[in-house]
Amino acid sequence: MTMRPLLLCMLLLGIGGGVHAWWSSAGATPAPAALAAGDPRRLTGEDGIVMLAADWCGYCRRQQADFERAQVRYRVLDVEQEEGRLAAAALGREGVPIMVIGQHVIDGYDTAALDAHLLPLGYRVY
Repeated sequence: MTMRPLLLCMLLLGIGGGVHAWWSSAGATPAPAALAAGDPRRLTGEDGIVMLAADWCGYCRRQQADFERAQVRYRVLDVEQEEGRLAAAALGREGVPIMVIGQHVIDGYDTAALDAHLLPLGYRVY
């Protein structure tokens, strides 16, 4: 018996293990220590909520009214102020509203995405 089949099997197992490790880490949420200093995900933990907004943004005002009506507990960071500007830059996002729910980031006034992340937290908004 030759060593060729054994070597081929070992090679395939090694490649498979590397692909599995890469695949399982591809969608992983970054650990808080790996997040940039201004990243609002450092504030939210698993269930906190932060909105990046601007006073001039109609969709931001609409979303805030929806949240107030549903009694959602959240924090607003104004992107026209230093903390909000740093948060948007840390996320690599432009435009508002930007929602951070737990470790998930939602761009824009996306009611379906908001519902998907708010319902498990006990909030029925839309």
